[in-house]
Amino acid sequence: MSRALFLFGLFALPALAAEPTLYGRYEHIKIEELGKTLPAKMDTGAMTASLSARDIEQFERDGEDWVRFRLAVDGADDTLYERRLLGISRIKTRVEEAGNVDPEREPPRAERPIVGMQLCIGDQLREAEVNLTDRSHFSYPLLIGAETIRDLNAAIDPAGKYTAGRPAC
Repeated sequence: MSRALFLFGLFALPALAAEPTLYGRYEHIKIEELGKTLPAKMDTGAMTASLSARDIEQFERDGEDWVRFRLAVDGADDTLYERRLLGISRIKTRVEEAGNVDPEREPPRAERPIVGMQLCIGDQLREAEVNLTDRSHFSYPLLIGAETIRDLNAAIDPAGKYTAGRPAC
């Protein structure tokens, strides 16, 4: 009898796991600390989350590393934000001209500061690590990469857009 219960328990385990929330390729996400809701691209091809920022400057406060920045998004004011620095991300940079690609060399890497932020998508609020870089030349000022998608227990419908609605955290 106990063996049958054990086997039943093993088969029931996958049913106990939470189903992922399905989001579209593009979603509205509120960054709680900044009080801003931004359009975001949910990109499983990227590993990390990235926020469009300018005037990025690292500094020290009370023996800790911090970073200050302004948002580089349409309609942003001149507010200067400050967050504790969690680390530095080394991101592979794209070489725009295929003729410059050397398959024997490691691609160049850009260093980007990482900060912690609370992101609200739909009715879910999650802490995420976000790197800061100027994304003003991209269509979406916020990129959500695979690590954050995993932390959200999410799956992405590439045909979906704004399926979570406006953030409601």
